[in-house]
Amino acid sequence: METISSCVKRIIDKKPFLIESMTRGIVSYGNLSDMIGAEIEASLGKPIKHSAVVMALRRYGEELRERSAANQVLQIQYELLMKTNIYDLNLVKTTTLLEKIKRIYHFVSLERGDFLNITVGNNEVSIAISSKYKDQLHELIADEQILHRLDDMVALTVIFSGDFLHTPGVIYEAVRKLSWNNINVYEIVSTINELTFVIERTDSINAYEVLQSFL
Repeated sequence: METISSCVKRIIDKKPFLIESMTRGIVSYGNLSDMIGAEIEASLGKPIKHSAVVMALRRYGEELRERSAANQVLQIQYELLMKTNIYDLNLVKTTTLLEKIKRIYHFVSLERGDFLNITVGNNEVSIAISSKYKDQLHELIADEQILHRLDDMVALTVIFSGDFLHTPGVIYEAVRKLSWNNINVYEIVSTINELTFVIERTDSINAYEVLQSFL
């Protein structure tokens, strides 16, 4: 059986920015009650008191702040690595493209610090590569269908140590912080101990500062 409290939690949990606002204590519970009151009444099938919704919101806000404080105690260390001049390309996945991808490793010097990440999805292939190889890459994939391309991008990599693998919520926290600061992420690449975001150069300094302090 639904109650005002359960309705409040269900509604808030579907809206990440409301969770963030309530966790930071920067939302007006009175105004928020006005916004979600009709939805709660529809769920319960009866009129409700404005004060009851405000009380439920206040209690859930305290719960969110306690949960956030507990999550801050993470025994994780990390360092940041920034790579500039990244070219990001998305293509339709084909058998011929998969064969050509093997040749990319022949001209990219990973041992010299060049950047290369290839993600193969169900229908698409994403290639993020150092911009100096842009012409060579286009020669290689000349007959393939390009869906989207982005030049002058930056790759920010968070390299974790500590118990990152078994600590839930770390990736979410990083993405949440970037989103809160209006930083658009074009690619996310994850390995066991590394998390890479491909973003626009204009966002790079802000994103670096955000990720530097997100834990």
